[in-house]
Amino acid sequence: MNIQELNERFQEIYGHKAEHAFFAPGRVNLIGEHTDYNGGLVLPCALSFGTYLLIAPREDKLNRFSSVNMESSYVADAETLKNNPKSWIKYPLGVMKEFEQKGFDVWGYDLLYYGNIPNGAGLSSSASIEIVTAVMLNELTTANLDMVELVKISQKAENEYVGMNCGIMDQFAVGMGKTDHAIALDCATLDYQYLPLNIKGYKLVITNTNKTRGLADSKYNERRQQCDDAISDISAVHEIDFLCQMNEKDFEKYGTQIKNPVNFQRAKHAVSENQRVIKSIDALKTGDLVTFGKLMNESHRSLKEDYEVTCKELDTLAEESQKSAGVLGSRMTGGGFGGCTVTLIEEDKVDEFIEKISKIYKEKTGLEASFYVADIGDGAHKIY
Repeated sequence: MNIQELNERFQEIYGHKAEHAFFAPGRVNLIGEHTDYNGGLVLPCALSFGTYLLIAPREDKLNRFSSVNMESSYVADAETLKNNPKSWIKYPLGVMKEFEQKGFDVWGYDLLYYGNIPNGAGLSSSASIEIVTAVMLNELTTANLDMVELVKISQKAENEYVGMNCGIMDQFAVGMGKTDHAIALDCATLDYQYLPLNIKGYKLVITNTNKTRGLADSKYNERRQQCDDAISDISAVHEIDFLCQMNEKDFEKYGTQIKNPVNFQRAKHAVSENQRVIKSIDALKTGDLVTFGKLMNESHRSLKEDYEVTCKELDTLAEESQKSAGVLGSRMTGGGFGGCTVTLIEEDKVDEFIEKISKIYKEKTGLEASFYVADIGDGAHKIY
């Protein structure tokens, strides 16, 4: 659906024209999974598809929410915020609450959302909704906050209003993305650098398991608690704030302090994954795509064996992809328990790859996979 069609839909729903349009992309994380809330490094990039928001002011203090993707529409006011609704509007409302607490008037709008990110695919559809709302409010309330501040607001909304204890990577990648670049982000300090993706002759293919998943009610928050418990144990002899402050040598020395063997495995993943991101940044800077692909494969193995956030569907996709012609590396991306894999593959092998993996995946899981050849785009912005 293009902007003209969205404008027509807006007029059908509300009886008047939209005055402004905004866009925020989805994101794919190339490597560095579950390191963000462990104070480590991640390597995401923004995608060319995402969430569109069309908006027009109203004269009263009501916000009317509609979505091309969702059947339900909602009318909300300041009282609605206190009720903490469970529907999709919790994502924009959480951001509105943060703006309201900063003293900005967030009421009196007709809003239409449209996303072409598959919901529940682990490509940050929720962060995309939050950031597009934040960028819109920043513009229309003349708050004049910088993008990093909008990123922090959006993460806080998801943590406190939605109840999803996520790190900052998703919102950061959605807000700060840059065409044909990955972002090497230190989640503890928010120091970052743009890394040109020089992958000429290769493509990134995102494959969606199409397995239903809901991160907020999955074991994501449990994994965070297990990591926090591991930090507590280690801090008895070696004070740390985050697991990723340690390298693998440190972990060999202090990891024995972790009492629970499951928590030990979780911590082992966080520390080793952070080291893989460091090596991946070096590999991409020197154009060593073979090494980068091997690190992707190692990442998936660790997420499967140590962090235990994969599933039969993700493992089937990643492991069959790794065996396919022209593939340098393949791994799950996102929170896990479903969602997507990302695969680095020779450009001229993409069609053959999709045909082969589609067939094997259907045979092994009974599900149909969806494939997206990723274009790396810019972060959130105003369209008009």
